[in-house]
Amino acid sequence: MAKTLATRMAFGHELIEIAKTNENFVVCNADTKACGLEKFGKDFPEREFSFGIAEQNMVGGAAGLAACGNKVFLATFAVFASMRACEQVRTFVCYPNLNVTVIGTHTGLQVGGDGATHAAIEDVAIMRSFPNMTVVQPADAVAAKALAHAAVDFKGPLYVRLHRNPVADIYDPATYRFEWGKANTVVDYGTDMTIIVSGILLKKALDAAEILKEQGILVRVLDMATIKPLDHEAVIKAARETGAIMTIEDHTILGGLGSAVAEVLVENEPVPMQRIGVQDKFGESGDPELLYRDHGMDVDSIVAKAKELTARKK
Repeated sequence: MAKTLATRMAFGHELIEIAKTNENFVVCNADTKACGLEKFGKDFPEREFSFGIAEQNMVGGAAGLAACGNKVFLATFAVFASMRACEQVRTFVCYPNLNVTVIGTHTGLQVGGDGATHAAIEDVAIMRSFPNMTVVQPADAVAAKALAHAAVDFKGPLYVRLHRNPVADIYDPATYRFEWGKANTVVDYGTDMTIIVSGILLKKALDAAEILKEQGILVRVLDMATIKPLDHEAVIKAARETGAIMTIEDHTILGGLGSAVAEVLVENEPVPMQRIGVQDKFGESGDPELLYRDHGMDVDSIVAKAKELTARKK
């Protein structure tokens, strides 16, 4: 049976394990059960700083710690990191190009009962607009753990986007390697179209690709873990070789992965494209799978839209 663990918990727990042998980073918390790092101070009391529910202050404090030479991780819900502390992230972290990793959890429609106010579906658009900021999103717990190791050595502002609920592992921990700014080709069945996805919706993309294969439509699936800087080469190559691009993201289609891919295509290799994500709406309360269905982000909707997209190819 496939393992299930939320990417937020996989990242946080792995960071605690890394801290046992690596003393070169500190953690800032905001009194939220974001990713397990609220327990960091129990084992490393001199390396954890709690700011309470005061995210703006936390980012300012993290920036101060980084300015003094520390590598800093701060953790909170993505809506608070990207909106409540937006100015602080932009001005105090990105502008001076400091070594602060912002861990944004509970992203997308997965927050379920927390509703519109807590559904972070605009965070990628905000974070990728800041100079010096790198934006990354793992697809499963295996990728999240690998990312934790890479993040410890990362230099500069970094936004790590993580999800609330457990998700089945896709990758094999024995073979998976995370590379900054590089898309990973998960399956390559043929040249009818390419699906580019980031985050936990990779599983839905793969399920859709299998159904499409059975129906004679051969799809390439790319996991774009790094949203900024985007892997331009992989996008252009996919456009030239498959002639149609679909993006899937648990985020608004405005300013996120789909927008980033579209920017590359329109300037380099225009092809028919379809963006799947939240269609200029707010999040809602409800079961995540039902919300995905209602927003056209379920497997059946992906398959239907893929057929429409391939029909648009010249």
